[in-house]
Amino acid sequence: MKLFGLLGKTLKHSFSKSYFSKKFAEENRADFKYENFELESINQLPALLDLHPDLCGLNVTIPYKEEVIPFLHVQNDVVQKIKACNCIKIREGKLFGFNTDVIGFKQSLEKGLKPHHQKALILGTGGAAKAVQYALELLDIDFTIVSRTKKEGILSYKELNEEIMQEHLLIINTSPVGMFPNVNEAPQIPYEFITPNHYLFDLIYNPEKTLFLQKGEERGAFIANGHEMLVLQAEESWRIWNTESL
Repeated sequence: MKLFGLLGKTLKHSFSKSYFSKKFAEENRADFKYENFELESINQLPALLDLHPDLCGLNVTIPYKEEVIPFLHVQNDVVQKIKACNCIKIREGKLFGFNTDVIGFKQSLEKGLKPHHQKALILGTGGAAKAVQYALELLDIDFTIVSRTKKEGILSYKELNEEIMQEHLLIINTSPVGMFPNVNEAPQIPYEFITPNHYLFDLIYNPEKTLFLQKGEERGAFIANGHEMLVLQAEESWRIWNTESL
């Protein structure tokens, strides 16, 4: 039996298990299994690995994309740069770290990009935000980070005004605000300044249309959720798990 799984804290409504279980069934891989591994602390990871010596690969989600870094034996170039890992390949007891969020986000985002989407606001500062920043750098899109607390180089939500909103026509939510079951919540941006030239991308996929996206759509903006990104990053994880080299 080859075991794969998702590492996180609250995984009741996760995408990965249903996706890979369906994939294994369709490909007649009866010897492959995918499980959710909920850990109260990332420090429980070594015990998990001892308990499941047949583990071949892990996806990593909130809140452990950054916290898992010290447990990796090898990090690929992207993980070394952004300090966030969402995919681990396990070989002979060693953990090899990758980030498939970058390619999943980049390929999904590109489908809706227009020439005027030159500047972006990134809402949130977690592990997913780091992958988004890296992808935007690859696309030569300038970005500004927005968080609840103002820091050096980071705007607070309270600072967002009409000028900033009209200068940044791409807005990406990387925070969990609005995720099921908290579907009545949305990032606190001034939605009245959203226009049909805006592109709102939410990494959340449940619900399919978050309040953030609903508010953008009401103002005529182009919107996209994180479902396709998840599919793309899952397939990239599968490719990594089935290749031997970094």
